[in-house]
Amino acid sequence: MLSLLAMPAGVLAARETEQVTLRLATISIAVACLLGWMAIILARRARERIELTLGRAGGAGTARIGRLLGVLGVLLAITAGLAVGFWGLLTLFAD
Repeated sequence: MLSLLAMPAGVLAARETEQVTLRLATISIAVACLLGWMAIILARRARERIELTLGRAGGAGTARIGRLLGVLGVLLAITAGLAVGFWGLLTLFAD
C-alpha cells in the first residue's frame, strides 16, 4: 500500500512546498519501486510460512493481497519512470 502512496506523496510535496521541485519529487518513483519489491518479497515469505504450517498460521488472503499491491506498485513505478524519462527527453530536445 505504501508503494502506491509514495508517488502521489512526492507530487503533493512538490506542489505544496517550495523546497521540493518536481524533479526532486521523482525520487518517490524509486521509493515506490523499492517498496513494491519489498511487498512482493514479504508476501512470498508469508506464503512459504503458511505452507510450512499447513495453513494453520492463516493469512493466505493477506499475503495474496500484499503481493497484488506490490506488483501494482512496481508496475506503476515503472510506468511513472518511463513517463518522467520521456518528459525529460522532450524538454531536452525542445530547444
